Amino acid sequence: MIRSFGNETSAGIVSATLLQEGGVVVRNVAPDDLIDKINQELREPLDTKGHEFENAFNGYKTRRLGAILGLSRSSADLLTNPLALGVADAVLKRHCENYQVGSMTAIEIHPGEKAQILHRDGDFYPIAIPGVEFQLQAMWALSDFTAENGATRIVTDRDLLRGVKNAETEAFENIDESKVSQAVMPKGSVFFWLQSTIHGGGANTASTPRSGLFISYCLGWVRQEDNQYLLMPRDVAESFPENVSRLLGYQSHGKFLGIYPGDPDGHWWDA
Repeated sequence: MIRSFGNETSAGIVSATLLQEGGVVVRNVAPDDLIDKINQELREPLDTKGHEFENAFNGYKTRRLGAILGLSRSSADLLTNPLALGVADAVLKRHCENYQVGSMTAIEIHPGEKAQILHRDGDFYPIAIPGVEFQLQAMWALSDFTAENGATRIVTDRDLLRGVKNAETEAFENIDESKVSQAVMPKGSVFFWLQSTIHGGGANTASTPRSGLFISYCLGWVRQEDNQYLLMPRDVAESFPENVSRLLGYQSHGKFLGIYPGDPDGHWWDA
């Protein structure tokens, strides 16, 4: 069972539960008018380009979009949501000075879609450090998430997770379904999970799509999953408030990693 909290819950309680249990839902965090605006901004690109990312892993009845800030400026409010950043601070800043966007993806699961293969985000990193989460994931509900329409599935048995920490994705196919829970939540809610948590999109047996906005935050000293500098060139990144452009990666990590001229936090060596 995934723990579910109300929107008055502190980031400290949410993050402590997340680190202990691997996933947690916080209900009704974002207002309806913001979610409606994001849905409006994403509607046309989802309809025209969302099918371009269909494959066996993503699904053949699921629409996806990347480079979200270039399509929906309103989604920056979810990226910088105070609760989300508070949870990211608690999970990631144990092992870094600052963190950045790993990826942002709109995901719309349509009726008839099968359950996605269970997997772990971040397994593409070539190393693992015991106790270190390289990423934190957040799925924002742009529509109600139900058991029928494809709410995200996660493995909640932490002992099981530890036992398969080095397994290949194929090994997850035989996990006992009694160990799998779904992140059922109303529109405007957010589901957080850890990089080490086994999860996947659910099957949609309903008559309407399930829409969500996925955001991952990663340690400031690792390579981002999506190349934000090509997806969001500097002039576009700087058209957002500074906290957004910094999350996109336009910041150094400490004084010497990723520095560039004009970086207020770095130390630029003059030639």
